[in-house]
Amino acid sequence: MLKKRLPQLEFVLLMASLMSVVALAIDALLPALDVIGLSLGVKDPLDNQLLITMIFLGLGIGPLVFGPISDSLGRKPVVYMGFGLFIFASFICIYANSLEVMIVGRIFQGIALSAPRTISIAMVRDVYSGDFMARIMSFITVVFLLVPMVAPAMGKWVLDSYNWQAIFYVQLLFAVLVCVWFWRRQPETLAVTNRIPFSSHIFWDGLKELVKYKRTLGFTIISGFIVGSFLVYLSTAQQIFQQQYDLKEEFPFIFAGLAIAIGTSTFLNGTLVLKFGMEKMATTFLLVYFGISVVYVLLYFNGGNPSVEILLLFFGLQFFAIGFLFGNLRALAMEPIGHIAGIGAAITGFISTMMAVPISTVIGRYVDDRALPLFIGFSICSLLSMGILYYLKISVREEVVRSAKG
Repeated sequence: MLKKRLPQLEFVLLMASLMSVVALAIDALLPALDVIGLSLGVKDPLDNQLLITMIFLGLGIGPLVFGPISDSLGRKPVVYMGFGLFIFASFICIYANSLEVMIVGRIFQGIALSAPRTISIAMVRDVYSGDFMARIMSFITVVFLLVPMVAPAMGKWVLDSYNWQAIFYVQLLFAVLVCVWFWRRQPETLAVTNRIPFSSHIFWDGLKELVKYKRTLGFTIISGFIVGSFLVYLSTAQQIFQQQYDLKEEFPFIFAGLAIAIGTSTFLNGTLVLKFGMEKMATTFLLVYFGISVVYVLLYFNGGNPSVEILLLFFGLQFFAIGFLFGNLRALAMEPIGHIAGIGAAITGFISTMMAVPISTVIGRYVDDRALPLFIGFSICSLLSMGILYYLKISVREEVVRSAKG
């Protein structure tokens, strides 16, 4: 029998904290990428991007293991498994003496952190549904975004005061504190009667069930394009602002300011989604996301970088639009599959992340002396997303017509 659920505010804060360990593991390392690269003997600075993109590879693989297990054993044991593996992976990174070993550690960190990230989404779906679920996801994302606002500044302070290895120790401390809070306060959200017996074919059974839902697949692929384009920014932001614009000291504050743009729109989405619905919000701001990137490409296709103020304006507008997309796209994908929320969150997360990693890796290789490739990537990914969204809307209309005739 499930215990009484947490108060909504504490639930939001706790789910956001579970996700925030991921953000801290990524963003706190950004100011130290070049220092770590030098320490590990990396010859090509572009290879430093792998320290960011490879953790996403792990984030995509991990849910395939943790999602099915959570549908069988419950949500809480899987979170503990993830935090245990994260501790092991962090020590691999701390004692790494080559780029290859560091990449292995980062992949394992990603696999480990996919547990709290995936399970937090499944828990939200266990407790809420519909537009209200999107509202809760928006509030969780707002709190979650507080970490990217402060993580680079914290990472730089730790780097300047100690060394890059100390950044990983700070991540470990934060993870342990969140895990203890989760253990003491969060009740299990998956009733025993709703659990699926674990078997070797539980993944394939979940996949066969999931592919029946065209909208789930469609919005998952759209999410992959949007996350992929945003991951390019995460993996190249340090290079753009520190090397192209020579703003090494200002970088943590720039990163925090742009995170505020996402946080503001995500917070607004928590209110607006109840009025307009998550699909309309996603459609509108997908168009906005496309339009802003195309304007930048047209203005600066044949020139160099604009002033940093202009670049920040375009980034700010892009990320303001993204804030209306992340939570809504994930909620739209999860809405039809609440009966398999654990494996559903795992498979949708795997698909979107496996799309995002190669997208960011390919585009990131072109970000050398200009920011233009980012905006070309934004525009291509959003254009493809709009094509999928149009297809989904046409499919819904055809189904309505067929139902009316039948």
